[in-house]
Amino acid sequence: MLTQQDLKQLAQKGISEQQIETQLGQFKTGFPFLKLEATAAIGRGIVAPNDIERKHYIDAWQQYKAQGKKVVKFVPASGAASRMFKDMFAFVDADYDKPTTDFEKKYFDNIVKFAFFDELDAVCQKNNGKGIRALKSEGNYKAVAANMLTAEGLNYGQLPKGLLLFHNYPEGPRTPMEEHLVEGALYAASNGEAHVHFTVSHEHMELFKQKVAQKADFYAKKYGIEYDITFSEQKPSTDTVAANPDGTPFRNSDGSLLFRPGGHGALIENLNEIEADVIFVKNIDNVVPDRLKSDTVIWKQIIAGVLVTLQQKAFEYLRILDAGATDAQLAEMAKFVRENLCTDPKGQKEDADYLRGKLNRPMRVCGVVKNVGEPGGGPFLTYNQDGTVSLQILESSQIDKSNKEYMEMFTQGTHFNPVDLVCAVKDYKGNAFDLPKFVDPTTGFISQKSKSGKELQALELPGLWNGAMSNWSTVFVEVPLATFNPVKTVNDLLRDQHQ
Repeated sequence: MLTQQDLKQLAQKGISEQQIETQLGQFKTGFPFLKLEATAAIGRGIVAPNDIERKHYIDAWQQYKAQGKKVVKFVPASGAASRMFKDMFAFVDADYDKPTTDFEKKYFDNIVKFAFFDELDAVCQKNNGKGIRALKSEGNYKAVAANMLTAEGLNYGQLPKGLLLFHNYPEGPRTPMEEHLVEGALYAASNGEAHVHFTVSHEHMELFKQKVAQKADFYAKKYGIEYDITFSEQKPSTDTVAANPDGTPFRNSDGSLLFRPGGHGALIENLNEIEADVIFVKNIDNVVPDRLKSDTVIWKQIIAGVLVTLQQKAFEYLRILDAGATDAQLAEMAKFVRENLCTDPKGQKEDADYLRGKLNRPMRVCGVVKNVGEPGGGPFLTYNQDGTVSLQILESSQIDKSNKEYMEMFTQGTHFNPVDLVCAVKDYKGNAFDLPKFVDPTTGFISQKSKSGKELQALELPGLWNGAMSNWSTVFVEVPLATFNPVKTVNDLLRDQHQ
């Protein structure tokens, strides 16, 4: 099936023939839906610490950082902002000239409130000889929108979200990238250093580096720290082959195989290369201005404190297992795994080997917020490949929609995960875990796409915070909704939380 040209293409990407065969096989067999035990809730997989516990966890985090541990803030930032502007692209292409939809009216009525207003006004002056107010008064709304979206203007339709102007400050507007540098200084700095890592797309790498070069010194001085800011790209070896509807490889017009990015699950490879003891993971667009950052800073410290407290106990137990545990100690460990790490053995014998397997693996604590209808993965108790049940973050695509009981669980879920993770990635001997070994390969999914008018099937790898972390120890902590403020459309920037 594979030609010499195909083999050469695979070699250039660092993809093996075995990987391609596996992926093509997955198109034919599909992926199994996950077997659910229950929706996670307060008292059933979700911890809601009280005031005393919160203070304890913040203290635990401060003590941990004081030991000289390396902490990294990991920010997936490769997404283009084009989806943010879907409605405005539609307006530019519409057969009417004045704002008509509620979305369009809201955008133009409040345009002075956007942090990018001054820059947009300047490019309107440059390209049209008139500012935004003059263009609006003469009914030339489309010129304003085009100047925001196109390369001749701000090019916001093609830039990554991380480089758009989100928030206004007296010293000038800030991008989300800068807000993450500030966050890094406020809760992830240790030893006088804040390590921040951005995953970016190849075409935007230089733009990110330029912006960092312009801004990092300002924030380093403001917060009295040194920054170590690094970048990586999604690896070509994590791309997945596309298939025709019949499962055969989809080919481009020149006969070459079509590869597509494997989704955010590909970033487990990038995460695996981070040298750190603890890694915070948070999406690029979930940031707020300084006046609202206190909740974020407090709760990041709390979930990190939960993580290092649990890790300390797991390490203690692993050392006891090395020395030889008594029956009483094994019983205590089994209780910890069941109650604190929320892993139900489902009848498996909780002997030393079983306990070692559940204790000696990466650990993550995930902040979850009350479900208010925002899109995102939900916290569930789910069956694992080994028959045990543990906590997982699931997307709707992983759930059998024909199963009435499962759909009720999904729709009645009280919480969801806004991608708010803190991860411990070293074992009790100080060695880094090989994170790809903890991925559940059966948790990918297939989506229907098209290219040049031809239908195709695309393969998504197990999501970074879904199947890619399936075999980690997972704990959920309820955090306030104030810590979750994503920007999915340009008008979200008009919410109070972004003003």
